[in-house]
Amino acid sequence: MIKCISHKRAYPTQEIAEDALIDARTHFDYADQHGPVSVYHCEDCGQYHLTSRGPANEKLAQSLANGKINRQKEANRWLDKLKRK
Repeated sequence: MIKCISHKRAYPTQEIAEDALIDARTHFDYADQHGPVSVYHCEDCGQYHLTSRGPANEKLAQSLANGKINRQKEANRWLDKLKRK
């Protein structure tokens, strides 16, 4: 695994970084205007990182608009409840 001087988690492709972005949004409850919203190509390590700056990633925006993220959040909550029993 390549390490970046930014100490951010690095993803080898934009597609993997976008999947990680959506996964992060489904597993954590970010306040409005907080948390990662996009991915970018790092000039230092040549890989992709998540960022909370700039416009929302198109794939993320579509997942939010069609309710996919909220459905996955609800599924994760139920899975957590079932694991505790």
